[in-house]
Amino acid sequence: MLVEFKEYAATTLLVLNLVGTFVFALSGAVAGVKHRLDLFGVLVLSFAAGNAGGMVRDVLIGAVPPEAISDWRYLGVSVVAGVGIFYGYAIIDRLRSPVLVFDAAGLALFAVAGTQKALGYGLNPVLAPLLGMLTGIGGGMLRDLLVLEIPTVLRGELYAVAALAGAAVIVAGHALHGPPTAVAIAGAAFCFGLRLLGISRGWQLPIARPPQRPNV
Repeated sequence: MLVEFKEYAATTLLVLNLVGTFVFALSGAVAGVKHRLDLFGVLVLSFAAGNAGGMVRDVLIGAVPPEAISDWRYLGVSVVAGVGIFYGYAIIDRLRSPVLVFDAAGLALFAVAGTQKALGYGLNPVLAPLLGMLTGIGGGMLRDLLVLEIPTVLRGELYAVAALAGAAVIVAGHALHGPPTAVAIAGAAFCFGLRLLGISRGWQLPIARPPQRPNV
């Protein structure tokens, strides 16, 4: 099973990971420009957003060294995204809605790729979706923390939940011995659709509302 997984990962998973890395690297670079960082700072945020989730996943499942630091292509797409945003932010800023769509697509790609890889390394069906979700949200959390913001995934949006839902589809398809490519498409589509619905309809998880104390 592990051999078959590695053969699959060499093609489909590599594409999923690189495209997802590029998309999230764009979001990191955008955050860096908004906070008026220099070029190095923008590139740091670009790499962190694009690779942190996958690096943590790889360490947890024993796939070391992580692909993000053992394969130059991950650094390459992160740098391209960071430099592109640094010098072309004015263009991206006018494409606010498409960027949200790309972010949702990146979340779906990472959730699928992370879950597939976790299953391939023998994780049980309960923990594999959590690793897939972590792959999707990890980079964004580190990006927000580096610019001293509360991570988006903790503010009530259907973000982590969408990733977890897509990951659950992957686990179900794996248990039913479905074709890996078809299962990956189904999981990514479900995550992507749920995230877009959350954005368009303003769906949120319940938000903590502490009781108001009367003024003395």
